[in-house]
Amino acid sequence: MNDKKKAMVLAAGLGTRLRPLTDLISKPMAPIVNKPVMEHIIALLKRHGYKDIVCNLHWYPDVIKNHFGNGSKFGVNIEYSFEEELLGTAGGVKNVEDFFEGNSFIVISGDALTDVNLEKAYNFHKEKGGICTMVLTEVDDTSQYGVVLIDNDKRIYGFQEKPLSGEAKSNLANSGIYFFEPEIFKYMPENKFYDFGKNVFPSLLDENIPYYGYKHSQYWNDVGSLDEYQQGNFDALEGHVQVKIPGKEIKEGVWIGKNCKIEKDVIIIPPVCIGNDCTIKKEAKLFGPIILGDNTVVDQRAVLYRGIKWGSGYIGKDASLIGAIIGYDTKIKDKASVLERAVIGSKSVVEDGIIIHPSVKIMSNEIIDVDKAKSQGEKEK
Repeated sequence: MNDKKKAMVLAAGLGTRLRPLTDLISKPMAPIVNKPVMEHIIALLKRHGYKDIVCNLHWYPDVIKNHFGNGSKFGVNIEYSFEEELLGTAGGVKNVEDFFEGNSFIVISGDALTDVNLEKAYNFHKEKGGICTMVLTEVDDTSQYGVVLIDNDKRIYGFQEKPLSGEAKSNLANSGIYFFEPEIFKYMPENKFYDFGKNVFPSLLDENIPYYGYKHSQYWNDVGSLDEYQQGNFDALEGHVQVKIPGKEIKEGVWIGKNCKIEKDVIIIPPVCIGNDCTIKKEAKLFGPIILGDNTVVDQRAVLYRGIKWGSGYIGKDASLIGAIIGYDTKIKDKASVLERAVIGSKSVVEDGIIIHPSVKIMSNEIIDVDKAKSQGEKEK
């Protein structure tokens, strides 16, 4: 058997828990420090020698294809498998069985953030000799994850789906990274929706086929909620996960992209990442962690604290962005405020002086004026 290092990136999911951020893009394209989260996954694969990659697509597929192309600008080769109807995690892999050419291979989520040492995990997989190795992450709150039960030999013998802490028999979560031997395809039907967690892994247990769990000690975040998404960005900025932050680090913890204009008396407290072609006008204040996407204008005296602003758009004079997340091409106008844990989708407008209260979610393509803000406030009550 030849030994090509082949990988599949799962990129077909809808990302519903990240809405309104994923109204107009797929979750793998949600930026972490101004790069799509899937770009960090591609970089991780490349770092560990996986250069032949296939991605399944479904939701906004062209956005992913247009960004990654054939993979050459990222130093890899990428092929695509479009699913008109979702096939499930296992069904999507079965659909591209020929791509793997009878080799061992890795399957990894395209919408999680991690710097797991894939080489160590692969070596563990080969040492154990099972049909599959599942990469496992220790978690504090088991009620948010499916947890995996392993014996002293690291063999998997059972699962619990989101157990409450007092009922959990394990704190090891399935991290959505799998190493497989080609024999796994015997356990996946063709042209059928099929899931690893619900179908394949239980059937292997039923047939007493050994497979194993590899517990890693690196960073992993499933970016499964808006809070986790924000935390992933801040963790990347603060160096808790090994990713390449774009831009030039002009001083410790401050990255600035190309063609930026920063006027006088601007206060920047790290960590802060500013994309390309941004303008920060005089007396604006950026208290990190802050991430600003490309082509963003921050006007005079605006105050930003613990915020994420995707590319394009505008933050007006005397406006405030406090602990909030703002999508692409959204405008926060003069003296408007977006407060803690509020999230505004892309291509929206918050008119002058409007306050978006904590935890309010605004969909994409909305214009929030006085009447709309009033109705939002009433909904919150």
